[in-house]
Amino acid sequence: MAQIAVIGAGSYGTCLAILFANAGHGVTLWCRRPELAETVRESGENREYLPGARLPESIHITSDLAGAVNGREIVVGVTPSHGIRAVFGAAAEHLEPDAVVVNASKGLEEGTLNRIDQIYADILPPAMAGRAAYLSGPTFAKEVASGLPGAIVVASADHDSAARVQTELATERFRVYTSDDVVGVLIGGALKNIVAIAAGTSDGLGLGLNARAALITRGLAEITRIGVALGANPLTFAGLSGLGDLVLTCSGDLSRNRRVGLALGKDKKLSDIIAETHMVAEGVKTTRVAHELAQKLGVAAPITEFMYRVMYQSMSAAKALPQLMTRALRSERG
Repeated sequence: MAQIAVIGAGSYGTCLAILFANAGHGVTLWCRRPELAETVRESGENREYLPGARLPESIHITSDLAGAVNGREIVVGVTPSHGIRAVFGAAAEHLEPDAVVVNASKGLEEGTLNRIDQIYADILPPAMAGRAAYLSGPTFAKEVASGLPGAIVVASADHDSAARVQTELATERFRVYTSDDVVGVLIGGALKNIVAIAAGTSDGLGLGLNARAALITRGLAEITRIGVALGANPLTFAGLSGLGDLVLTCSGDLSRNRRVGLALGKDKKLSDIIAETHMVAEGVKTTRVAHELAQKLGVAAPITEFMYRVMYQSMSAAKALPQLMTRALRSERG
């Protein structure tokens, strides 16, 4: 069994720690805040981010980053995407030289427009960044922690790393597929959150199931256009990190991004929505970055454009989404 560090004790990091520990691995869970680490240790439960899910006693919980990663064969990063550079920049010198870093965060970096693999290339030793792996797929934390079945994909430019992570992380109820399309897997995982906010907004406005299905379908086309412009394989977006994650996040009531959209559809302000939740909805920041990225690439991204206007330019959601229906008519594959 592998020695695994999970860096980030939000809902998804906690559920992965539970999954890996139940599979027999040695697991360390790193919490950024010492008070959270102490509370989780004492209660055996992460009541702040994943209430009701008991942590196996074998999980070592710490707020010591260097101690968490030292001696670990696999280091899984599950911090919010905006924290990756700082956290893994600080952890880099303490990582084992042959460790495999596995990213489970989803998003794009503000300012640089970088994907997570590009951030890793900046902050990790070249060989380590080259063999890093990237997890993505339709998996709600609550269901994974409860032992319900699910499937995910792990992408890496290094075949051996992908195969190793697949072997170590797969269980009877958690199936892991491999991919060599790092760009596609990361773009699918990041941009689906924008479409989920749009789908939630549509539902919040009461526009119906037809509208939601249209948003999911055209959202997938938009994600694919951006991904292909960056060099991704278009077939990746028909897989777990594309269509699979998109359908789950747009329709599942456990989706934080969908809940943001529902609130926007009920005419709540973004600042108020953010203030009411302590959990990160990655799509909020990703919308701003993806809007800039699409413009830089010269790629049509109307759903991203309209959600950007709603969240950052104070456009009424009631006006924004219906305007999508009156755009210039075009070929579906155009």
